[in-house]
Amino acid sequence: MTALLWVAALATAPATVPSTADLDATARAAGNRLDIATRIGERVFAETWPAQVSQISANEIGDHLVVGVRLWGVKFHHAVTREEFVDEVAAIVADAFESSSAEEVDVWASVPIEVGKDVIVSGDLARPTVRTVFTLTAHRGQSPEAVASLALAKSSPDVFWDETWVRDAFKKQGP
Repeated sequence: MTALLWVAALATAPATVPSTADLDATARAAGNRLDIATRIGERVFAETWPAQVSQISANEIGDHLVVGVRLWGVKFHHAVTREEFVDEVAAIVADAFESSSAEEVDVWASVPIEVGKDVIVSGDLARPTVRTVFTLTAHRGQSPEAVASLALAKSSPDVFWDETWVRDAFKKQGP
C-alpha cells in the first residue's frame, strides 16, 4: 500500500521546466567549481546582454576563488557603443561578485580568426581560431562605477583593448 501511495504522489507532483537561463547556466559553466559558475550563470543568463556571454568559469585553489567571464566580441545583439559595452561588463562583474565569494573576476572578449580549410585547429599543432580583443581584471570591493572607470582608463595593467577591434566593433556616437 505504501508503494502505491508513493507512486500516486509522484504522478501528481507538478513538473517544473527549467528556464533558458538555468539551461544556459549549466551548459556554459566551467572550472573546478561548477556549482558557483552555474549560480552566477543563472543570474547572468537571465538577461539578454548586447554582447553574448559564452562561458562562466569558477576556479578555486586553496582559499582563493577566481571567476572568469568570456564574451563574444562579434555579432552583438544590437549596435553598442564602447561605453555600453563597458556598462555590460561592469554589471556582469557586479553580478559575479554578488553571487559568489570570488576575490577576482576576469572578463575577456574574443573574436574568431578565419583559418584555411585544411588548417589543424585541435591538438598539439593547432592554429588559434580566436583572438582576445578585450580583458579586464576586477577585484572584490570595486563598485560597478569603479570597474567601468577602470575599463575606460587609457592606461591600466588590469585592462586591455585591441584598438583595431574597438574601431570596428562599436557604433559611432553623435554626428
